[in-house]
Amino acid sequence: MTTAKICGLSTPATLDAAIKYGASHVGFVFFAPSPRDLSFAKAAELAARVPGHVRRVGVFVNPDDALLEQAVPAGQLDILQLHKTPPARAAAIRAKFGLELWIAVAVRTRADLDAAATYRGIADRILYDAKTPDGAALPGGMGLRFDWDLLAGFRHPLPWALSGGLDPANVAEAIRATGADLVDVSSGVESAPGVKDEARIAAFLHAVNAA
Repeated sequence: MTTAKICGLSTPATLDAAIKYGASHVGFVFFAPSPRDLSFAKAAELAARVPGHVRRVGVFVNPDDALLEQAVPAGQLDILQLHKTPPARAAAIRAKFGLELWIAVAVRTRADLDAAATYRGIADRILYDAKTPDGAALPGGMGLRFDWDLLAGFRHPLPWALSGGLDPANVAEAIRATGADLVDVSSGVESAPGVKDEARIAAFLHAVNAA
């Protein structure tokens, strides 16, 4: 059974759709350059709508403690998802906040997968995401996918999830190709950058459930 995280939610209606159609996780982005960035007040409003069986994930790019200290209670976060965060910093965040930790590993080549092992003993899950172009303002959420064949035969050092360029049309294929037990989508269920679409969320989750 594969489960799904809908990431970058920013309105009650789209959050409710993610929950209604069976998302196991919902993602709140705390990164100012992102079109999905939430204020702490907005995060608190959304977090209050999430039932107990759905887990709240905060998405960060190498955050400092001050940001985390405000975001964690505002979003009632269960999990911290860290992008571009070195192992030593990730370990310090884990020690201080004591929350489940997901580490995003950006993938373009097979060698990129090796970074996952450097988080053994620190992360609870690795999120394999597509590497964005050099100089890109955002580390993810750009609708890019990597070659799923890179995961074939790879010995995963930790539980993992698949991200990067997934959408309602390709997610079933992605699950079959990789064996992912958790998939993560953001731009693939949007009508414009940062604008989630309820129908696309429903279609994505139906495809996951049918895979």
